[in-house]
Amino acid sequence: MARIVTFGELMLRLTPPDKETFLQSPLFRATFGGAEANVAVSLANFGENVAFVSIFSENEIGDVAESQLISSKVDTAFIKRKDERMGTYFVQLGSNMRPSKVIYDRARSAIAYCDPSDFNWETILNNTEYFFFSGITPAISESLFNTLKDALEMCAKLGVTVVCDLNYRTQLWRWGKAASEIMPELVSYADILIGNEEDIQKSLGISIENDDNDFTKINKDFYKALLPKVFKTFPNLTHIAVSLRESINADHNKWSGVLATHDKFYQSRTYDINSIVDRLGGGDAFSAGIIYGLRNLNDIQKTLDFAVAASALKHTYFGDFNRINLDGVYSLLGGNVSGRILR
Repeated sequence: MARIVTFGELMLRLTPPDKETFLQSPLFRATFGGAEANVAVSLANFGENVAFVSIFSENEIGDVAESQLISSKVDTAFIKRKDERMGTYFVQLGSNMRPSKVIYDRARSAIAYCDPSDFNWETILNNTEYFFFSGITPAISESLFNTLKDALEMCAKLGVTVVCDLNYRTQLWRWGKAASEIMPELVSYADILIGNEEDIQKSLGISIENDDNDFTKINKDFYKALLPKVFKTFPNLTHIAVSLRESINADHNKWSGVLATHDKFYQSRTYDINSIVDRLGGGDAFSAGIIYGLRNLNDIQKTLDFAVAASALKHTYFGDFNRINLDGVYSLLGGNVSGRILR
């Protein structure tokens, strides 16, 4: 089976228990997360052959991180080790009108010292059908940007389908270049693009007039007007996908998505998600669902519906990783929303 390769950073995540504030009690729940690793775990849960490429710390924390991926059936053969720290981030989960907060502590992490010579992309990408990266990766350091560019050039040479989730993070672009100076070049290698309005504006410099700042509702027609501008700027793209979150409060969101080709625009149903367990990783679960659908379902509407259902279910799991399998996604798609006990 041809594999999927994802490339990025995995971090240690520290979260206070029971939606407490930071150090309200002297406890943290330790898990791992990171966009590209989250996508890899989701795809592995769907039965895909997926490898995660990264650089981990040469210590016990790196060992545990790798074992977590192995237990999720992700191939870790191409993970390198360096004698540097593992990036960390702190997550304070919100409740009702109190928002969630994220604090990054990832400067000078092991992957930031990545050198293009660390990876033989011709070997890694052999027998690879899809390559996934996000805009988080080139934001970390210039050397990591150069390494990613080498990977994308090899993808073009080998005919590998490239998926980019723009994932704009304003706190990360600190090495001397803005996202808008870097991401257009990388997106020129992509076949499939994932991103919302802010991602597209801040990373690609593409926008249209939008006076609606009400985050409790989403105007899908806005994207029907915006996405053709993206296609015009990047004619190499075949698909653009957007996950749409209507934030009523920290515990209650409405979740849907759109998916466009050059000539058609598809919309999903909307899931009303109450009592959210953890929203982090929802967008990554959506990206994984898009990749799975395009590889396996041979139908654009079914692909979008699968991705939205899978990512809606991510909101029911603590931690960045989506633990749902194919049976769980298809159960939701079949209308099983009652949450009744399965015996």
